[in-house]
Amino acid sequence: MGTWPNPPTAHPIELVSLSLVAGGLAGLMVFWLLRKLKEAPRGSDEMNKLSDLIASGARSFLKTEYFYLSFFVAVFFAFLVALYSADPPTAANDRLDGIRMGGCFLAGAGLSALAGWGGMAVATDANVRTTQAADKEGLAKALRVAFTGGAVMGFTVVGLGLFGLSLFFYLMTINRSEDERLALVYAMDSLAGFGFGASSIALFARVAGGIYTKAADVGADLVGKVEMDIPEDDPRNPAVIADNVGDNVGDVAGMGADLFESFVGSIIAAAALANGDPTLVMLPFWVAGAGIFAAVAGYFAVGTKDGASQHQLLFALHKGTIVSGILVLAFVAVIISQRFSEGSTILFGTDETGMPMPVTDTEKLGWKIFSCVIIGLFAGILIGQATEYFTSYSYWPTRSITEAGVTGPATVIIQGIGIGMISCVAPVVILVATIFGCNALAGGYGIAISAVGMLSTLGVTLATDAYGPIADNAGGIAEMAELEERVRETTDALDALGNTTAATGKGFAIGSAVLTSLSLLTAFKQKAEVDVVDITDPVVLASVLFGAMLPFLFAALTMLSVQKAAGAIIIEVRRQFATIEGLREGTADADSDKCVAISTQSSVEEMILPGVYAVMAPFVIGILIGPKALTGMLGGAIASGMMLAIMMANAGGAWDNSKKYIEIEGACGGKGTDTHKACVVGDTVGDPFKDTSGPALNILIKLMSMISLVIAPIMAGWGDWEMWYYGLIPIAICAIATIFVWKYYWSDTQDIAA
Repeated sequence: MGTWPNPPTAHPIELVSLSLVAGGLAGLMVFWLLRKLKEAPRGSDEMNKLSDLIASGARSFLKTEYFYLSFFVAVFFAFLVALYSADPPTAANDRLDGIRMGGCFLAGAGLSALAGWGGMAVATDANVRTTQAADKEGLAKALRVAFTGGAVMGFTVVGLGLFGLSLFFYLMTINRSEDERLALVYAMDSLAGFGFGASSIALFARVAGGIYTKAADVGADLVGKVEMDIPEDDPRNPAVIADNVGDNVGDVAGMGADLFESFVGSIIAAAALANGDPTLVMLPFWVAGAGIFAAVAGYFAVGTKDGASQHQLLFALHKGTIVSGILVLAFVAVIISQRFSEGSTILFGTDETGMPMPVTDTEKLGWKIFSCVIIGLFAGILIGQATEYFTSYSYWPTRSITEAGVTGPATVIIQGIGIGMISCVAPVVILVATIFGCNALAGGYGIAISAVGMLSTLGVTLATDAYGPIADNAGGIAEMAELEERVRETTDALDALGNTTAATGKGFAIGSAVLTSLSLLTAFKQKAEVDVVDITDPVVLASVLFGAMLPFLFAALTMLSVQKAAGAIIIEVRRQFATIEGLREGTADADSDKCVAISTQSSVEEMILPGVYAVMAPFVIGILIGPKALTGMLGGAIASGMMLAIMMANAGGAWDNSKKYIEIEGACGGKGTDTHKACVVGDTVGDPFKDTSGPALNILIKLMSMISLVIAPIMAGWGDWEMWYYGLIPIAICAIATIFVWKYYWSDTQDIAA
């Protein structure tokens, strides 16, 4: 072994200076947007009453969810502290590693939860203001109010993520090592715990929130729209408040935690592959910081006119992403020109002995890395465009599902599944080209920085995503408050656009998840000292097959959970229609609190088993067999998880908008026809596809990759089956969780044929 080359010196605070400033700017932007949002009026007393009911239900759910998650966080905090204190992976054998890893885990989990809570709080305030704007000021103002509410979510996520990660990076470098390079390497080892905390909260928030929102939605639609033939969001439907609460806890709070984790995960992956070179460690933080500055400008570019078509509304939101994308590339070009100047030395790549190699032609390297940022950003845009094509009713794929409804719900489902499957082709080709191109330019680091580039403008892209549930809630309030039909038409136009932007956002999330997971897998391979992974090795191939199965198991569990929870809602809604005299006629009030309580309880119970399996899988394979097998498992999970996530998200979005095409454009005879009812059934099938199972799969592959990176230093140098007896512990935990859930939650079947 040789000695490590000396990289150029830089104080750790300098490496995150721009990102700290950008995080502060995002915070200021949030306060300004909140003041702007408060200027929009809230409407009538009835509208405010409905909004307050939705907000109260959302707060109640998140409090219950976070209460249970606090036990998970406490257990894993203690586990990480004990593990890294007893066996510090650093060369200095520093017993404080346990406190560092545990502290980063707590910070990641806490900030992820805070991002979700903040988004929910704003969304439940912006919904009624959007309804009022749609009623009194028209489409353009309603779009601006809803988008402002979404922008608060976007800048909250990037602000908390970048500022928190930058701060903890600096803290992790204190009292580390006299060797600057090693200090940065050890700091990134600890920051993997930050990613673990963020990923775990994101997974549980997405699963529980997704089960809540789709159980209420499916129950409300099947009984209300199909059986009782009453409109969507009709106040007579006992599940309608729970349905609107679900939009906030699943599509806002869950999505906020999800993209918080994606954002910080991409930065951690890139910096972890920097081999301790200060410039390469700094770059992902600065690219993300530049993205916040660009997103601020992008926010002001969004706007439209009254009476705008779906194409015009889409372009109104695209203006924000286009402006921010152009600006972030300009900012990054300046950073590259300044930090990769001629004559400096950067440690990039390793030689055959594992030593980092100094690169003297840093200017050329810098522009190669810049090309990777461009590729990542444009790959995200292209994936978004492909997703839009397959999920917007402005294009053939979604319209073909509506046309299939002429022959009944079975053909709607067949056509939707086919559209979802074929929609995988374009994103996969784009991602494959991105991986090949970035690998040729800058290796594993280039792939990682492309994911940072893809998510760099998250502040504005998340705003276009988060605005959708706000518009959906606004339509619900308009219907329940019995406002004029024109108000509902305005909110429906925004809602249909929101379905498309939500699908586009999911495409971004899935694309970045694949690139980030691949980068985390590369970092894991380095940390665990896995030299060669031979796919013909039976141990590796068997692990690939096991990993490829996991996304299907996870999706199955979440789909079954939605069915089970929806069954409970259906029973309750049917009971109320049968027993509350005057409810069907509208002379009596529904007991919406009961449906809210059922959804809350069901979603918290049903998140246990998928969460346990997801968290324990890397421990089972990594400890029972070894790091080589874990590498194979992650590869299999990334490949199958990506395909399944794209298919489910796009099929669900297309099913939803095939129904909207009838309701908004009057296609195939309009509302109330057999074709409409067939598409409602398709939409009901698609609900858990696009809002529960699909979105959670990209978190699954990142969570397993991040956990693997966390435990990689402990497993360094292990052979196959070397520590198999310790692997029996996570297997026992999975078995106990399975028995517990079956005995207390799954063994009692329900009769929903009443």
